[in-house]
Amino acid sequence: MKILANDGISPEGKEKLEKNGFSVTTDHVAQDKLINVINNEKYSALLVRSATEVRKELIDACPNLKFIGRGGVGMDNIDVTYAREKGIIVENTPASSSQSVAELVIGSMFSIARMTFDSYKQMPEKGDSEFKALKKKYGKGSELRGKTLLIIGFGRIGRSLASYALGVGMKVIAVDQFVDAFKIPVSIEGVGEVYSQVNTTTDLHGTLPKADFISIHIPKQADGSAVIKKSEFDKMKDGVMIVNIARGGVIDEDDLINALDNGKVAAAALDVYENEPAPRKDLLNHPKIACTPHIGAATVEAQSRIGVELADKIIEVLV
Repeated sequence: MKILANDGISPEGKEKLEKNGFSVTTDHVAQDKLINVINNEKYSALLVRSATEVRKELIDACPNLKFIGRGGVGMDNIDVTYAREKGIIVENTPASSSQSVAELVIGSMFSIARMTFDSYKQMPEKGDSEFKALKKKYGKGSELRGKTLLIIGFGRIGRSLASYALGVGMKVIAVDQFVDAFKIPVSIEGVGEVYSQVNTTTDLHGTLPKADFISIHIPKQADGSAVIKKSEFDKMKDGVMIVNIARGGVIDEDDLINALDNGKVAAAALDVYENEPAPRKDLLNHPKIACTPHIGAATVEAQSRIGVELADKIIEVLV
């Protein structure tokens, strides 16, 4: 049985599949050639990440497909319901990348709180001639300990982030439509796990004024509307800091820039954008935005876990 891992798969996942009798191809096929290649090569499974879209047209045109796998969490690039209605198994890997995404959020929060993301750019250019001025500029950062973090969306990634945030001494509040409360484990080397319960609320607008930091962990909305826009920014405290490592379009980018320019938002960290893979230049160049190129789940460890998890799911249903 042949598998096309169009956006790649870890060596560990590929090896596991091949040991179980699958033939795995990792050559990337352009979107407009994908239907022909799947049919001509008689692939039974298609593995993607965020770069490849699996829409109704492809599903209808590829009757041999039995399995569609998404390496990662969000599946908004796949017409999941339609594929399942056609009898195709669709799976993702929600457990594999939670830690990697959570660590990038924490790292981004430290970076925007201390303005190191901008300092790293300015020091090579001006550090030898404007050292004292830069020291004064970047000497007004804030600490994370004791601050309140609002997590919007309390699934696996949100809960993993809560564990890190509690570990550095932050207060955590969460908004979620489905989870009422969760005991969050905080791992301490030499001690083991200690637990802290985080109760959630569905009242987003009621929690926004309480947050010093906000991190978003919800999928792109079905109607394409932004969850965080001017009406939400208006309810936040002045100087709030925001991280979006979920999906582009969850934050209205025009409203974010306005909130940064008027001081409502002190700084933001973005890993995702509405116009990937060509984000707006005014976002990339904004002095109060720390930008990364959609790398939330892109660690060596996460990629290994994702590949193995996909392999296990394929073996379970197709062998």
